[in-house]
Amino acid sequence: MSPSGPPVELLARLGLEQVVWLTTLRPDGSPHVTPVWFVLLGGGAGGTGAAATWWVATGATNVKVTNLRHDPRVALALTLDQRPVVAEGRAEVHADAFPAAVVRAFADKYDGWDVEQREPDGAPRLLVQIPVTRWLLQGSAR
Repeated sequence: MSPSGPPVELLARLGLEQVVWLTTLRPDGSPHVTPVWFVLLGGGAGGTGAAATWWVATGATNVKVTNLRHDPRVALALTLDQRPVVAEGRAEVHADAFPAAVVRAFADKYDGWDVEQREPDGAPRLLVQIPVTRWLLQGSAR
């Protein structure tokens, strides 16, 4: 499956979903799976437009950040009723730059939530950018 161009219906549905499961790799190679808030930007249907990019917000001290700095390969998964979605990508951690479009997308999706605020424990928040390198499932199980 192409990294860009998931079906329009899938993009619309992912815009409504609240949580995706992010899998990172620990230094020993074992998986670390956590639920995260996300926005998905780009991914014009039919192979047009920018490649789909997942954006995840997380605290700077979280295990997933340590894992990503060691190995950027990730998988993202969720079920849409009986229609699973699985994507793979290579993550890039952004500690300083919060693109305005991403900040707006999080605020729109999560009722005004400010992704630039610190975590409740005072830790800085980071953004993780994950361009899709491969869609394994796009809302259909075959």
